Amino acid sequence: MNFEKNNTTLLDQVIRSTSNKYFFNDLPENKFLYQKSIHEAANAVVNHLESRDTPFTGVSVEAIAEKFEKIFLDNESSLTLNETLEELKELYLNDAVNFHHNKYVAHLNCPVLTPALAAEVIISAINTSMDTWDQSIGGTFIELKLINWTLDHMGYPADADGIFTSGGTQSNLMGLLLARDQFIKTNYSIDPKMQGLPAEASKFRIFCSDVSHFSLKKNASLLGLGQNAIVPVAVDNHFRMDMSALEQAIEIEKAKGNIPIAVVGTAGTTDMGAIDPLTEIAAMAQQYGLWFHVDAAYGGGLLLSDKHKHKLKGLELSDSATIDYHKTYFQPVSSSAFFMRHKKYIDHIKYHADYLNSKEQEDEGIPNMVKKSIQTTRRFDALKLWLTLRVMGRRRLGQYIDDIIQLAQDTAMLLRTSGDFEVLNQPGISAILFRYQPFQKGQALSEEQLSRLNAYIRKAMFNEGEAVIASTKVNGSVYLKFTLLNPLTSVQDMEEIIHIIKKHGQEFFRNN
Repeated sequence: MNFEKNNTTLLDQVIRSTSNKYFFNDLPENKFLYQKSIHEAANAVVNHLESRDTPFTGVSVEAIAEKFEKIFLDNESSLTLNETLEELKELYLNDAVNFHHNKYVAHLNCPVLTPALAAEVIISAINTSMDTWDQSIGGTFIELKLINWTLDHMGYPADADGIFTSGGTQSNLMGLLLARDQFIKTNYSIDPKMQGLPAEASKFRIFCSDVSHFSLKKNASLLGLGQNAIVPVAVDNHFRMDMSALEQAIEIEKAKGNIPIAVVGTAGTTDMGAIDPLTEIAAMAQQYGLWFHVDAAYGGGLLLSDKHKHKLKGLELSDSATIDYHKTYFQPVSSSAFFMRHKKYIDHIKYHADYLNSKEQEDEGIPNMVKKSIQTTRRFDALKLWLTLRVMGRRRLGQYIDDIIQLAQDTAMLLRTSGDFEVLNQPGISAILFRYQPFQKGQALSEEQLSRLNAYIRKAMFNEGEAVIASTKVNGSVYLKFTLLNPLTSVQDMEEIIHIIKKHGQEFFRNN
């Protein structure tokens, strides 16, 4: 028994000694393994770039699922990192959607910049958590500098503040949270942080255009207000919130005995890139005493452009705003931020934990970022934007925005002049909503036929993989969508994509 026990102890020591090499630290063998691992991972990415010339392979759900059925994660690992990366090619890399490809024009996924990817290497290795000063020395001031830089371009007052978030949904949640709690603080003698919501909260109403982001309804539900708290407002011919319809909607809700508390303007709707009349909404919000939040997750990139920044006029009048750097600042996900007009609104979020950010630390002026965030542990995502700006500068990023807007306008013209397409919007940013609408035997197709046709085209193109586009519905009918976020995509690329659309449209008629 002693012999067996000694052998078992020795084996444990060998396993422990071998496995310890995987930790990131300053031991010579561990530093070597880190460099080797990063090199091998980078090679896998480069090989992926070189092995694919399409945005997608067209692989089926069933084929991918079958590969994963053969993986057993509880088995003792016996693969080297290089062997595991080879396996990863089959499981992921070979069929990953290439958002950097010139013919990927589907969703709000931008190509990313190399300085930001270099930042990712540093972020993951150093593993800074941005919640408190004693975990994020230096990183705190990088984030603060970027927040203040953005606030300055937004035109917010000196007393404004902000925080990096995981994305637009979280930022919009924070905007509605502040709207709710500020209204309660102003109109009721309770503290919502301690006592919850007043009985009247079921009557709270928030207004937004009927083409605004779904996260508003989702967040209203999470905040205890219910999805019915979101009141959709009709849009005009350019898919911007109709101001007469907004005023009418507010008056109707008041007449019902409901309580308007906020209005959300969208600066860049997901489907069409429409920008609501922010200045007019701000005036109406002030008239009715409403919180004014702007969802500029998509349109926030216009701040980079000297040519198009004016389209965000009125943003500076909002009480809070959302901007996604991982949409139009060419950053890897996630990189987003939430902004508030006055620092005092932080009180609705702030919580002191003695082990984390005590009241004494705040009195000493220690900048603990956790007080501004609904997250505690939080990645140092700000470093990606920091390296990008320091290496490339704002003006070059602004030129990229100018380029994709020009491409969108040129593409809309291509579609209109081809004769076979209906284009719904003139792109204010870089989204185009349209459908293939040819005449068959001199007759126009019905709405049902057009929906079947365009749904077929989108699916057939995805299964083929030569180009990837998106689709959505407008008034129940299927439309196709281009979202142009790649400054390297050319008019010729778009001409080829349009040709592919027509090719699959003709296939539909041959098959039906």
